[in-house]
Amino acid sequence: MKNNELVGILEFLRSTEQLKNTLRSAHTSNGRQESTAEHTWRLSLMVMLFAEQFPNIDALKLIKMCIIHDLGEVIGGDIAAVDQVVGSDKTTQEREDLITLINPLPTSLQDEILRLWDEYNTASTQEAKLAKAFDKIETLLQHTQGQNPQDFNYGFNLSYGRKYTDSNTLTAEIRAMIDVETEALAKNNDTY
Repeated sequence: MKNNELVGILEFLRSTEQLKNTLRSAHTSNGRQESTAEHTWRLSLMVMLFAEQFPNIDALKLIKMCIIHDLGEVIGGDIAAVDQVVGSDKTTQEREDLITLINPLPTSLQDEILRLWDEYNTASTQEAKLAKAFDKIETLLQHTQGQNPQDFNYGFNLSYGRKYTDSNTLTAEIRAMIDVETEALAKNNDTY
């Protein structure tokens, strides 16, 4: 690897550190707001634990997709699904931010990251569909164990991401287990 490629990779890695400071709407079990990096870490761990249940997928590709799926948030931040404006195009801005972020990388790495990101966002492969499903599941799981604000909308979670989570028997089963907890929290919070 050439010296200028190493410099570019280090510059990119320094920039991605910002994901540790990019906060999401989810809260941890001690009440602290979760960062995008924390979400990405547990999503990647989750996919690693379930990957062998999907023998016909490329597990490494799936994990890579999970690692990079929110990189654009380094620049634009996270917009919670419940707060997204109908008709707005979060994807276009996030893709532009990702292109800016990966600019210091060697072309081959830029191409790989952008290809994986596009595949994820269009859910055009089995790996992308699974990444989307597990992304939603990780979020739902965090919402059931986080110390959320009083006005947290648990009811929203009962339909959130269902298009992806219900597309596979295993992810639908995991989702159903989490939905039981979500329903109980929604009833206790009057958001059902």
